[in-house]
Amino acid sequence: MRPRSPEHLRLATLNVWGTRGDWPPRRERLAAGFAELAPDLLTLQETIVTDTYDQVRDVLGDEYLLVHQTAREDDGQGITTASRWPVGQVIEVDLQINDRTAGFACTSLVTEVLAPEPFGRIWLVNHFPSWRLDLEHERCLQTVRTAGLVERLAAERPGHVIVAGDLDADPDATSIRFWTGRHPLDGMSVCYRDAWASARDHFGVAVDLSVASRP
Repeated sequence: MRPRSPEHLRLATLNVWGTRGDWPPRRERLAAGFAELAPDLLTLQETIVTDTYDQVRDVLGDEYLLVHQTAREDDGQGITTASRWPVGQVIEVDLQINDRTAGFACTSLVTEVLAPEPFGRIWLVNHFPSWRLDLEHERCLQTVRTAGLVERLAAERPGHVIVAGDLDADPDATSIRFWTGRHPLDGMSVCYRDAWASARDHFGVAVDLSVASRP
């Protein structure tokens, strides 16, 4: 396990792809990898939770509080947020925009994390919009719905905001450009810092966008 600093927050996000593929060796790698990373917060997508099996608990053990999406697919697939710290309010954003988004458990899971100082309240957004390539219009609507709620929450109860998840779009897509302040949508604009772009600029490496945080 990597040592954790009380002055640094460590977050991991991953689409775990359910239990598909060769699950037993994948499970071992995930468990070992998360134990080594020792994140404080995780946003996980395509997790399986049923009456008899909790995939995230199986992989992470008992060190985390788990917040599961409730409106899951028939096989139990959905999203899960995990936190080492206590949580307060949890809001599950309905991202079923129209008939084209049906059949997929798209949602945003907004969790109020009650982190210790120097962090304090964190609004952690596990954003999982529609995945189909031809649904960028719907992703834009889903993104605006999520961002509007988060902006209201942060105004009412200020805190840090972290958006992380499987955003299901190319970095040049309008839904991603909206998050990073490059394109307004529906009369609204926000500007979140792209954590991966910051890492690329600092370390000289190229990485995909999957995390954005509010300044």
